[in-house]
Amino acid sequence: MCAVFVWLFRAGWVGIVIAIVVAILLAVGSYWNSDKIALAVNRAKPADPEVYARLYNLVEGLCISSGLPMPRLYVIEDPAPNAFATGRNPKHAAIAVTTGLLEKMNRIELEGVLAHELSHIKNYDILVSTLAVVMVGAIALLSELGLRFMIFGGARGGRRGDSGGNPIIAIVALVFIILAPIAATLMQYAVSRRREALADISAIEMTRYPPGLIAALEKLQEDRTVVRENNRATAHLWIEEPMEHYAGESPRRSRFSHLFDTHPPIEERIAALREL
Repeated sequence: MCAVFVWLFRAGWVGIVIAIVVAILLAVGSYWNSDKIALAVNRAKPADPEVYARLYNLVEGLCISSGLPMPRLYVIEDPAPNAFATGRNPKHAAIAVTTGLLEKMNRIELEGVLAHELSHIKNYDILVSTLAVVMVGAIALLSELGLRFMIFGGARGGRRGDSGGNPIIAIVALVFIILAPIAATLMQYAVSRRREALADISAIEMTRYPPGLIAALEKLQEDRTVVRENNRATAHLWIEEPMEHYAGESPRRSRFSHLFDTHPPIEERIAALREL
């Protein structure tokens, strides 16, 4: 990768343009195929309409009442109760549920979970999350391009007797490069937490029955089963954090530690819904 950047910057502005175009194509490609990537990573398989008739009936009813097109439905063979929605827009969306969710939730609870996932689709949450990360990534890319241009431009200038680039600007660019990945991760998690809370409220507007989603969240809170195919890259998509649960964790965690959560604490989500 370093050799590629060296070659690009030796190519001058042509190399810089190539680097920017490649970065844009990668971002667009990831966004355009976000549903396929998320489903493949979590080993989701298309749900048979006959085998999972209850799932189809609930989603169809919610789509009719909310005016959404029917998303593609998938099932993940996993005992942990969980679900996620993905797709760049309502016409290209998919919902995946685990077999554990279908087994452990009654009809009303399952409807609440599915309404939550449909709310993500309705609110274009994949687009919002993608844009947030791309914005930070763009800053990192521009900083790296500027720094490398100064380095190589300064080197060429030094051979011509020039003093090279401003070291202060170089230091600032370097700081941006180091902090950008952290900032992108924190922004993704912050956006994810906000969109999870919004999806809870939108789900209640869709079902008009808060106790259904509240009961589902209480079951998720009590269940300590971990999704086997969990992945940090797609953790923010699930209705509940799919990674390892820490039963002994102190309920009074610092505000700083919550910065790295992909979801608001379930007890806070339940409390917010009970106030409706």
